[in-house]
Amino acid sequence: MTDYRRPLSFGLSLDPTAGSWAQTRQLAQTAERLGLDHLAVQDHPYQPDHLDAWTLISHLSALTERIGFVTDVADLQLRPPVMLAKAAVSLSVLTGGRVRLGVGGGGIPDAIASMGGPARRGPDMVAYAEESVELLRRALNGEVVEHHSPYHSVGGYQAGPMPPRPVELWLGAQKRRMLTVTGRHADGWISPLNIYVTPREVPARQQIIDEAAVSAGRDPRTLRRVYNVIGAIGGPASGPGLVGDTARWVDTLTEWAVDLGFDTFVLWPVAEPERQAALFAHEIVPAVREQVEAIRSAW
Repeated sequence: MTDYRRPLSFGLSLDPTAGSWAQTRQLAQTAERLGLDHLAVQDHPYQPDHLDAWTLISHLSALTERIGFVTDVADLQLRPPVMLAKAAVSLSVLTGGRVRLGVGGGGIPDAIASMGGPARRGPDMVAYAEESVELLRRALNGEVVEHHSPYHSVGGYQAGPMPPRPVELWLGAQKRRMLTVTGRHADGWISPLNIYVTPREVPARQQIIDEAAVSAGRDPRTLRRVYNVIGAIGGPASGPGLVGDTARWVDTLTEWAVDLGFDTFVLWPVAEPERQAALFAHEIVPAVREQVEAIRSAW
């Protein structure tokens, strides 16, 4: 059992497809009215039908007032870290602190290269990502950033402005090297979808993160753990990911919180996103909070 006893939060993934823009805008406003905590936007700019993640988030932030936004996840190969930090803190200032920065090393090298980025793979990608995360951290903290290496040359940038609250830096990771970077440097781990990193695979990954955090002198309990959950609430008993009635969803997310250590769940509905978001917010979220609190209180 791995429960880090962090407060729970819940979010919804938005479709960045240009042709679905009207529905995406409506869904973002619905999610805010429903009381969800986060709106997540994937970052695959090489997809010709995808809107740019930062442009989409910036626009949606002007149409909402409370809900937070997270890049799930921004591609570090296409977004230089100091400039990415500037974008994040700028949007945080403009939204009153509603930005969380999810980043990833860049998992599709050939697609990245199609936009002019470097097609880094394996240890080279990890080394670049770790150095990028270190520079991001310094820039998000408002430090003077000077760094010269084969990967980056930053000549003394005075970072700023300072946001109203620290911009949390979450790292999307799946394999050992990137999970180790997460434990050493990030404020949280964003797991890939539950169909890519299945629940049975999670404990070993949490252990890698925890060991890296401890080796770096950090408390593993301070790291957020985010699970992207694709599936369907109700309806047919087949489909990708978590599929079932509300009772199954409540019991499963409760188990994933207290046994696997996740504190944040982002819903990726496979169909009927408005209806699924409403079911998630009204029937799943409060019941999971109640069950997790009851289990924690009994320990």
